[in-house]
Amino acid sequence: MPTLNINGKNVAVDAAESTPILWALRDTLGMTGTKFGCGAALCGACTVHLNGAPIRSCVTPVSAAVGQKITTIEAVATDRVGKAVQAAWVKHDVAQCGYCQSGQVMSATALLKTKPKPTDADIDAAMAGNICRCGTYVRIRAAIKDAAVTLA
Repeated sequence: MPTLNINGKNVAVDAAESTPILWALRDTLGMTGTKFGCGAALCGACTVHLNGAPIRSCVTPVSAAVGQKITTIEAVATDRVGKAVQAAWVKHDVAQCGYCQSGQVMSATALLKTKPKPTDADIDAAMAGNICRCGTYVRIRAAIKDAAVTLA
């Protein structure tokens, strides 16, 4: 039984090492904030952080995360960057249906941790793998810029 560090806690996961992290989180641990979208790493709904970098948990096996640090949407607001991103999301009323938003927030948080003053090109590159069927991209960009100003 593999042990994963999830949101700062070591957790024994009753799942095969080939199981995607997404299903270990959702089905085994009951952490449903990370969403299933496409199952092929194309939409970004399943984005979590692995050692601070955004990854698609639907295609990343549990074995790849052993000895690493996973952060999910449930804990993203425990640091100032994640908290600022979530506050900007609310301020700019980003979510419409909300389904993709946990992945969007995770990608935006990772961006601002590596580029505190992102350009439009930086935002486009970081968020390119996250699809929003409701088309809230203008509000997403505004929220990221607002969070960057707040954090400066």
